[in-house]
Amino acid sequence: MLMSWLAQTVCGLQKDGEDLALATVLSKSGSAPCLAGAKMVVRATGSSIGTVGGGVLEAAAQKKGARVLKSRVAEILSFDLSGADAASMQMICGGNVKLLVDYIPASTQNMELFKRLGDALQSGEKCYLLASLGKLGAEKRQTIRCLVLEDGSLCGEFPYPHKWLDLLIEKAYRSTYPVVETIDDEKFVIERCFVPSTVFIYGAGHVSQQVALLADMVGFRTVVLDDRSEFANRERFPQAESIMVLESFDDCFAGMEPDGDSYVVIVTRGHSHDKTVLAQALQTGAGYIGMMGSRRKREELFKLLQQEGSYLESLERVHCPIGIGINAATTAEIAVSIVAELINTRAKATE
Repeated sequence: MLMSWLAQTVCGLQKDGEDLALATVLSKSGSAPCLAGAKMVVRATGSSIGTVGGGVLEAAAQKKGARVLKSRVAEILSFDLSGADAASMQMICGGNVKLLVDYIPASTQNMELFKRLGDALQSGEKCYLLASLGKLGAEKRQTIRCLVLEDGSLCGEFPYPHKWLDLLIEKAYRSTYPVVETIDDEKFVIERCFVPSTVFIYGAGHVSQQVALLADMVGFRTVVLDDRSEFANRERFPQAESIMVLESFDDCFAGMEPDGDSYVVIVTRGHSHDKTVLAQALQTGAGYIGMMGSRRKREELFKLLQQEGSYLESLERVHCPIGIGINAATTAEIAVSIVAELINTRAKATE
């Protein structure tokens, strides 16, 4: 579950006064069937939203979530999926998993915090979700939770020395996963909330439709750009965050600054438009540039761009043919290969 989905889910359920339990994978090693940071909301009805890996591990998290909803106190669980735990849970994948199951009561403060989290992610603002679980050896209590915003302001409570906050942020900044830290016997969990990467899709044809749909499903923000309003519209791209109808593909990056966490997918309706967009994309700091076409097309366009002043090392950034090799034939299959390459690039960037 992405942080943006978490914010929407918590706000949506708690507006009706519903208490929730939240399971978060703190760490994993080996072949455990989950990712650190994966989240699942557990409801009092026994149903859940999101996943922490599926199977018996997830069933255990749901069971623990029901307990936490009654006790109102967070618990950290450890599972050894290569030893006795694996045998008892019928899982033979190997590895270890550490899981936090936290209690989120329906309250004005929590509603405000998760709404602010959603707003921050929507606007591209960096932030950190921080929870204090209590003092080691002391009587258990409810979690104290706050959101640390990019400007240093807080939404929620942090009744501890400011230097502790600085230390926790420093630890989380260097990690792509939740960080568990103990300061003066006080246990904290802090997680850096990543803004979803943006995919700029140039061209609004049939392949673009499928790419935008799949990219949204796997957690990318999508911006669709074309010079044809009959193609670039909300009816064809209902899930896109933004749709831009251009006068032409000339100066098609105006007002945008793709950075290392941005992806440019070039799938226009013709070679000349592809070349126009590609020449401009190479002037940006985009972390990924992909263009649909054959190797022959690539060589022809690269030769023209070199004649116009583009350097070979710059052109080597371009993924063309775009996508991973899966012998894709249909529009949907081509989109799968493209989005698979985006996923792979994103994963490598966070290793």
